[in-house]
Amino acid sequence: MVQKYQSPVRIYKYPFELVMAAYEKRFPTCPQIPVFLGSEVLRESRSPDGAVHVVERSCRLRVDAPRLLRKIAGVEHVVFVQRNVLNWRERTLLIEAHNETFASRVVVNESCSYTVHPENEEWTCFEQCASLDIRSFFGFENALEKIAMKQYTANVKRGKEVIEHYLNELISQGTSHIPRWTPAPVREEDNRSQAGPRDPGSLEADRPGSAPGPAPETVLTDEDKLDADYIERYLGHLTPVQESCLIQLRHWLQETHKGKIPKDEHILRFLRARDFHLDKAREMLCQSLSWRKQHQVDLLLQTWRPPALLEEFYAGGWHYQDTDGRPLYILRLGHMDTKGLMKAVGEEALLKHVLSVNEEGQKRCEGNTKQFGRPISSWTCLVDLEGLNMRHLWRPGVKALLRMIEVVEDNYPETLGRLLIVRAPRVFPVLWTLISPFINENTRQKFLIYSGSNYQGPGGLVDYLDKEVIPDFLGGECVCNVPEGGLVPKSLYLTEEEQGHTDQLQQWRETYQSASVLRGAPHEVAVEILEGESVITWDFDILRGDVVFSLYHSKQMPKLGPQEPGARAGGQLTDKGWVLGVDYSRVEAPLVCREGESIQGSHVTRWPGIYLLQWQMHSPPGNVACSLPGVEDVLTALHSPGPKCKLLYYYEVLASEDFRGSMSSLESCTSGFSQLSTTTSSSSGQSHSSPLVSR
Repeated sequence: MVQKYQSPVRIYKYPFELVMAAYEKRFPTCPQIPVFLGSEVLRESRSPDGAVHVVERSCRLRVDAPRLLRKIAGVEHVVFVQRNVLNWRERTLLIEAHNETFASRVVVNESCSYTVHPENEEWTCFEQCASLDIRSFFGFENALEKIAMKQYTANVKRGKEVIEHYLNELISQGTSHIPRWTPAPVREEDNRSQAGPRDPGSLEADRPGSAPGPAPETVLTDEDKLDADYIERYLGHLTPVQESCLIQLRHWLQETHKGKIPKDEHILRFLRARDFHLDKAREMLCQSLSWRKQHQVDLLLQTWRPPALLEEFYAGGWHYQDTDGRPLYILRLGHMDTKGLMKAVGEEALLKHVLSVNEEGQKRCEGNTKQFGRPISSWTCLVDLEGLNMRHLWRPGVKALLRMIEVVEDNYPETLGRLLIVRAPRVFPVLWTLISPFINENTRQKFLIYSGSNYQGPGGLVDYLDKEVIPDFLGGECVCNVPEGGLVPKSLYLTEEEQGHTDQLQQWRETYQSASVLRGAPHEVAVEILEGESVITWDFDILRGDVVFSLYHSKQMPKLGPQEPGARAGGQLTDKGWVLGVDYSRVEAPLVCREGESIQGSHVTRWPGIYLLQWQMHSPPGNVACSLPGVEDVLTALHSPGPKCKLLYYYEVLASEDFRGSMSSLESCTSGFSQLSTTTSSSSGQSHSSPLVSR
């Protein structure tokens, strides 16, 4: 049976052109829609006058379905093909989408349209309809139908919020009006300058080499070819096809780009990042040039002066070069208080500082190219993780790190030649599981990770750094002037008023949930673990009072009404009949948490079942509760005006397959990581890294 869905007409009280600008910001990824994993342009073309723009994308969506169904289907994400036809003249966008995954079993077709409101040309209408035809799906047709329609309805609602989010973002950045399209006069010499024959029955390609795959072979004249000595001296080895791609992209920029044309070395980085696929490299480079202009990145080294606090506590700096002549940057991440820095200078200042490091890295590469007489286009980063602990898993800090990784990978491709990670502690696999999916595979292949003292001796740092430049804190003889970092005093944190002009506080608050704890009435969260060796991580701040935090395991779920799947929270979940050691067991020792403290921790689960995160009011010494309170205690607490504790908390479950996959990824980076992986992945009911208290 074919299920059909028709959305009501949605009206945006903004002009069509501005709505289109907001719509384009959804690609290639959209963090606001978690199931949308990313997209890739398959084909793109424009009409000769530029009025019609056609884009065909391949979009990946995560399967939001029960694990059993995903295991039977054998997929974690599905692929849809989307074709957009944007007509600037008619002010319409028509979208057609269909599924490629399981196309023989399930047929999904979707049609959407953005059009001008019939009664107000400054408003934009949106309509959407879809059909679902499940022909056969391993006997789960009815279940899949319900899941698909529920998810589809939720995504439709989320889509409206996403467009409004990007509209507000454009307006906040000063873009509140975009002129309507007008035809540009087509000159005869423009027609003659187009290379290659045209197919009069199709739209003209908008970019050189528009067909997917490697760039087409072109015949280069002697004038077009680069000087062999210049290539060897500044660019490195290039095949004829690669040289052709570089010349074509440079010529295109000279003809179309308004502003400073990047150097050949800069253009070449983007070509290498996209395996010399001319279309993809051109798109990536154009987006980066636009970003650089918008944020005035070309002037960053002349205008950016890091705050004195950042210079004192940011534990990173330049330090000579590696054996290949690459500039060497040292980051003592384990000694750096990322949470304190974010609270003291803000995320934007940290991002700007990271960008200045990358700008300085490119400048140093140019200097080393001249100094050593050979092309040096990337730099080496040495990251010391001694001191890394659960405090570094503070969730706003992790999100900020992911944002920085995304910005750097989008705008500084192929600038990292090698990443040496030394003294990786046992907590590192948890951090790696969180961030590794966001790191490009080509970049991950440049990682070399060492635990313990494996970085010493043959196969360690001496393979990449001369002995005389190995820092003294890693057993070398070279004095390293990189700041040592340390905890940022809370007295230096920005006040809420000082951060009021940003949405940073709001983003942090959205990450956490609040809870109150009464005497005899703990706050509990029940997390269901389906497989062993998953990882539960937590992060909470004690706003008022003292509490005791514990973690329990049970084979049975507390008896409650319907709640959110996967976890339940809200007051006490357990009942008086439960007996410690019989119905449930403690898997983390009680931790007394004082007012004003920030606590981060993790637990590698040993068994499937229900895990209970519990916060209860701290009793006087010697009276810390060792079992779950009864119903009478809870009722007494709720009806008495006794003292109350308050906290903000966040928890996350790293699934077994993700954690094990992360470990495999780490082990493939370097054999030096074997010692750490063996220690971390051992089966134990206790946390492999005890909770950290930040005073």
